[in-house]
Amino acid sequence: MADLDYFVLSLKTDSGLRGRSGGIGSLRDRAAAPIPESNELEGMMGGALEAAVAEEPVTGALTLESTTLSEAQAQDAARDPDAMIAPVMPVELIQPLSAADIGADAAADPLAQAMAAKASWGVAGVGADISKMTGQGVTVAVLDTGIDAAHAAFAGVNIVGQDFTGSGSFADKHGHGTHCAGTIFGRDVDGVRIGVARGVTNAIVGKVLDDRGRGSTTAVLKALHWAGAQGANVVSMSLGFDFPAMQEQLQLGGRPQRLATSIALKAYRENLAMFDALLTFLMLENPASQGMVVVAASGNESMRQTDPNFVIDTSLPAASSRDIISVGAVSQAAGGLFDIANFSNTNPVLCAPGVGIVSAKPGGGLVSMNGTSMACPHVAGLAALWWQWLPANMGRASGSGVRARITANARPGSFTPRTTLADRGSGVATAPAP
Repeated sequence: MADLDYFVLSLKTDSGLRGRSGGIGSLRDRAAAPIPESNELEGMMGGALEAAVAEEPVTGALTLESTTLSEAQAQDAARDPDAMIAPVMPVELIQPLSAADIGADAAADPLAQAMAAKASWGVAGVGADISKMTGQGVTVAVLDTGIDAAHAAFAGVNIVGQDFTGSGSFADKHGHGTHCAGTIFGRDVDGVRIGVARGVTNAIVGKVLDDRGRGSTTAVLKALHWAGAQGANVVSMSLGFDFPAMQEQLQLGGRPQRLATSIALKAYRENLAMFDALLTFLMLENPASQGMVVVAASGNESMRQTDPNFVIDTSLPAASSRDIISVGAVSQAAGGLFDIANFSNTNPVLCAPGVGIVSAKPGGGLVSMNGTSMACPHVAGLAALWWQWLPANMGRASGSGVRARITANARPGSFTPRTTLADRGSGVATAPAP
């Protein structure tokens, strides 16, 4: 049976830390710390939330390395108390869906509607059209299929990009990354507003999915680490762990089905722990760091149009950390209401427009897409608006402060009767009021 590719996360600290096992042990402890009760969070909303951070800042060098190991070598490496090890798992794009796939009105033309309204409906759906915030001064990272940096939607944006797939560049030949980036910080295209945070001038683009929309957990983790080092305040991801693909790879490598399933399940758990530990490190706040906001799509596997009870829970990595803002998708309904999208996975933190979303298309122009992948960048754009809002109103911006504001200001009303609390989370995410 073939050896597996692994990645190893280690943290060499500048000084001793309390915790079960030094650097990584401390991160495990903090990731597992109890979540504050809702009344505690409300008490922090006056601006002290960003001060509720670890007693001792974690400082030192975090490293992420890839290697190929036999099962025996992996077991030996797992005994190191100051490192975490996990098999590399495949990841895939959370694929946009067609109107037929989601049971939407095939006669509707979202692009024509956006052209007539001079805006994609999601911009007004989250209140960005009337907010005074633009995202100015905020750095946003998009980890996706890359970007068409020459598109008119990104004129005036300083884009720092890196390829993590082996494609050779961070150019987007798929289209998904360009569409998502356009929703976050795109400028108007042909007179149509597509961007929530049009004032963002610094963008970080990590190509973690190749031109077919496939990648690996190693690519995503390395890109997250890199984006943090580049100074990202907000990170947007619309991708998911591909458990079936890993199981298939293991069987092709000579492992029986039951063994392949067992190894894939173990890898799933270990990758979850790895993501949680890395995000804990990146989100830590202290005098030298404001932390980070990570926004992720909840997934498109539900099929409410087939059966109202056919709902799938939020997928990984959106569910890998309590501090990730997982995003479900809503559509427009009669009477100005929102309706949960048939495909949207359940139990997100909150939701945003994700059906008939018009944004940038590689090569120029605009295109409409459907999916929680389209809802996620709306919230990433809102995170940029709230990041700009906090210093002027609360004295300092921080990842925890932005997460608290976005969650607290989500609108729980204005939904169709069929939309449940589990469907919508806190409600539709909303921009700072004018």
